[in-house]
Amino acid sequence: MRSITINDYIYGLITIQLMSITLIIIVITSLVSITTFTRPGDMEKLSFWPYQVNHRNQYYRFFTSGLVHRDFMHLFFNMLSLYFFGDYISFYFERVLGSVYYFPLLYVLGLVLPDVANYFKYKDVYGYQSIGASGAVSAVLFSCVLFDPWQKIGLYFFIPMWFILYAVLYLVYSAYMSRRGGDGIDHSAHFWGAVLGLVFPIVIKPAVFTYFLQRLLNP
Repeated sequence: MRSITINDYIYGLITIQLMSITLIIIVITSLVSITTFTRPGDMEKLSFWPYQVNHRNQYYRFFTSGLVHRDFMHLFFNMLSLYFFGDYISFYFERVLGSVYYFPLLYVLGLVLPDVANYFKYKDVYGYQSIGASGAVSAVLFSCVLFDPWQKIGLYFFIPMWFILYAVLYLVYSAYMSRRGGDGIDHSAHFWGAVLGLVFPIVIKPAVFTYFLQRLLNP
């Protein structure tokens, strides 16, 4: 599998920007999240609530829980990460895997699959709920790391940081918040989202794994 050139980047990013899937996701998620900040009842209706899924067949919650966030900071952190990595992974999926639409597929799987374990764990616990797009964002982030671990981003627009370092810090933050708990956010979804992000492209095209090792060992 050949290396991606700067011309490939420019061509791909211009094409993607014409109709950015990343931007569409960010706008929809932000609008839904912001409208529920002052409407706890609406947030509760959209949250991932295993008890209601099990006893009332409300399977839509696997998806809608990723459209709502606890507060502006929770929303900002997830959407900023998606902003940095979304168009990159759209580009790589189009050029390497053959279709940009693997990106929304990965994102939806990232919303649903990380919650499956918690469904079986909490399906009879009335008080457990969780919200946020963390699993999907983590899947996007780690897929991007798989293709280009040493690419740099401007964290908060001015701090240069490698993709792979940002990914590690993202997981450290998730582990800390998961242990801290008490905020209604399923931080464990970050881990399972990361696993999905690493596995998904390799399942579609196994040569991606060799490509990743080559890029990792040759910064």
